[in-house]
Amino acid sequence: MYHPNWLANLELVRKNNNEWRMCIDYTDLNTHCPKDPFSLPHIDEVVDSTAGYEHLSFLDCYSGYHQISLKADDQIKSSFMTPFRAYCYTTMSFGLKNARATYRHAIQQCLHDEIQDDLVEAYVDDVVMKTKDVGTLIYNLDQTIECKS
Repeated sequence: MYHPNWLANLELVRKNNNEWRMCIDYTDLNTHCPKDPFSLPHIDEVVDSTAGYEHLSFLDCYSGYHQISLKADDQIKSSFMTPFRAYCYTTMSFGLKNARATYRHAIQQCLHDEIQDDLVEAYVDDVVMKTKDVGTLIYNLDQTIECKS
């Protein structure tokens, strides 16, 4: 039997709506990871940057969060124990220290051209397409989605 060094404990927590959420305690792993200094933008700056734009389209990229693969060597570090056996993540988990910064890097890289052209604002998994003319909003949405898919 293989015993990973970074085996984390699993805990089920009841949410406000009485559903259960699986939480993994990555305290030990996160303590040993250096912090990625790529911080989130200030939300007031993101909101202010949409001033003067008449048309906004809001995109929620939540499901994209779980599309970021972990390196094969790092997957074992995300191991957690259940009553039946140990498992590990193959994609990024919310509980990891640098998950937000890693996701922000991915969004910035994916939407680099649109951000540079001042067509998009991104905050974690929320993306706002903006324009002063409704005709260009549809065109920009079409180009962005076509290019990224």
